[in-house]
Amino acid sequence: MTNNCLNCNDEISGKYCSNCSQATSTHRFSLSHVIKHDFIHGIFHFDKGFFYTIKELFSRPGNSIREYVQGKRTKHFNYFSTIILLLTIGYFLKKWTKIEVSSLYDKESLSGVFKVLKEYSKITVFLNIPINALVSYLLFKKSKQNYTENLVLNLYLLCGLLVISFVLPIFMIFTDNKDFLLLVNSFLSALTFLYVIIFYYQYFSAFDYKKSSLIIRVIIIAILYLATKQATNIILNTIGLKYLS
Repeated sequence: MTNNCLNCNDEISGKYCSNCSQATSTHRFSLSHVIKHDFIHGIFHFDKGFFYTIKELFSRPGNSIREYVQGKRTKHFNYFSTIILLLTIGYFLKKWTKIEVSSLYDKESLSGVFKVLKEYSKITVFLNIPINALVSYLLFKKSKQNYTENLVLNLYLLCGLLVISFVLPIFMIFTDNKDFLLLVNSFLSALTFLYVIIFYYQYFSAFDYKKSSLIIRVIIIAILYLATKQATNIILNTIGLKYLS
């Protein structure tokens, strides 16, 4: 082991460089290291990484993300990386379905939305985040969470909702029964509303809000969350019909 950090060249003692925090155990890449450590440990390790983040988003969503915002960050997968990975998983799930998701809706009235989603799905998923962050910032201003912190918590909320959205295409892999799938979709809409309420309630429960006030605020923001999504879909539908062939 060298006496100098391989990253910044400062003298080192112990397991980590005191200047840049790189581990002193850094060594040359090997196929074994990439597979066992960077891939399996980095993504699939259950005490940190992607699956840890997903587990936390469904066992203690708001609490864990509040802790992340307040500084406990080493175990969580990065929010942008989580979203991109979830979008990729969703893309492949839809490739295996028996029918198109669009077939469950009124194609004529929503054709513009599906045109936009087909071309710009990775961009449109982020459209509501700045608005949702502003709403949560204003509704929960007493918590003294700044706008950027509200952006981060809403990005993690999106991660949880993306996982919930996988339920429909998973069912669509095994069945093309539209009546059943519409029932599943209705259930997911209710589950989405409930998840948003739980997420915000847990996140802001540690701040100085009366329980009744907090409940009212989270119900309001959950309604606004879904309303904003609906408004965005209307705008996207108009754009798709007008500008995309």
